[in-house]
Amino acid sequence: MAILDIIEYPDEALRQVSRPVQVFDSALRGLVEDLFETLAHSAAIGLSASQAGVLEQVLVVHVPGDDYGPQVYINPEIVKTARLGIVEESCLSVPGIVGNVMRPTQVHVRARDANGQQFERALGGMHAVALQHEMDHLDGVLFVDKLSWFRKLRLKWTASRAAREALATS
Repeated sequence: MAILDIIEYPDEALRQVSRPVQVFDSALRGLVEDLFETLAHSAAIGLSASQAGVLEQVLVVHVPGDDYGPQVYINPEIVKTARLGIVEESCLSVPGIVGNVMRPTQVHVRARDANGQQFERALGGMHAVALQHEMDHLDGVLFVDKLSWFRKLRLKWTASRAAREALATS
């Protein structure tokens, strides 16, 4: 198992769309193990393969203390949603930024496990929110894209200032 490097905003690699997994083999299971290892090391609750530069529809979620436990979702699709709410989100790929996003807090998902077995599951609370956040990564979407225009403008200004400061010190 390995701890994977996480791609950070504003790297354009985060905007790439992931492809569905076609082959369920030991390499895929190794990727899943590495994602869980990286997730545990980061103290986050969700991670997509695309955040580590692997453009396959694979994500892991583990919300400590919830009833679901650590879960892997491969080729996930949301079948049904309910209970729209405003939730506070952050992201390993956008360090230091926290924002409120409108999302369903209950979802019904269809996906495959690491062996290729299809399953469906009803999810609620932070697990449902984390799943949707990670699924957005698979489509090249970041939670900051869902923030107000003012928060987006502030984020771009902060990122450009950091880039200018990095150039000045090099």
